[in-house]
Amino acid sequence: AFNSARNLRETLARVRAARGVFRVDIVVADGGSLDDTVAVAEAAGARAISAPRGRGTQLAAGAADVSGDWLLFLHSDTELEGEWVHAIQAFVRRRDAAERAGYFRFALRDHHRAARRIERLANWRSRALGLPYGDQGLLISRAFHDALGGFPAIPLMEDVALVRRIGKRRLVPLDAAARTSPRRYREGGYWLRPMRNLFCLSLYFLGVAPETIRRIYG
Repeated sequence: AFNSARNLRETLARVRAARGVFRVDIVVADGGSLDDTVAVAEAAGARAISAPRGRGTQLAAGAADVSGDWLLFLHSDTELEGEWVHAIQAFVRRRDAAERAGYFRFALRDHHRAARRIERLANWRSRALGLPYGDQGLLISRAFHDALGGFPAIPLMEDVALVRRIGKRRLVPLDAAARTSPRRYREGGYWLRPMRNLFCLSLYFLGVAPETIRRIYG
C-alpha cells in the first residue's frame, strides 16, 4: 500500500470475509504513506508494517511478517468479488496445490466499454502466456513461495519475475474476480496505457533494469 486510504478499507473488508472459513492474518505493508493508510489498516484489524517503497520490497516484507501455511498477495486497490473464498477452498484442496499458484480473473471497476476490452486482453494473457499480473492477486503455499525465493526486491515487474519462476503449467485460474481501480487507464488512456504496459514488459524481457522501467511506467 502507498497512500491507499481511499481504497484500502473496502479491500480489507472483503478479505475479512474469509475469517469464518480460514484463520486469517492480515498484514498491510506500507511504503511510507502520507495519508491515513496506516490508520485505516489498523482500524480494519490488520497489522501495518513499514517497508521501503516499491512493490517488490513491500510484498517481500509482508510475506516475511505474516504467518500461516498459505499466502494471498493483494494490491491495496483490488477487491475480491463473488465466491472468492470458495474458489480458494477449492484450490487448496487440490492434491497438487502445494506446487501450484492460483490467480483471480482480472476486472476493472469501470462501466466503460473499453474496460471490457482490457479485461479480455488481460485474461487472455494470463491463460495463454502464463503472465497474470499482481492486480489479479496470487495465492501460493508458504513452502512453494519460499522455495521459489518469493518476490524480488525490485520496484516493478516483481509479479512477472515470480510468475515466470512458477511457470505457466503451475499457474491455476481461480473462479472469482479481482476487481481493481481503473485510475491508471482513465489517466493514461484506454489505448495508450496498455501500449505503455506492453512496452515496459518488452523492456524487462530485454534486460532493462526495473528501476529504469519504473520511470517509464509512471
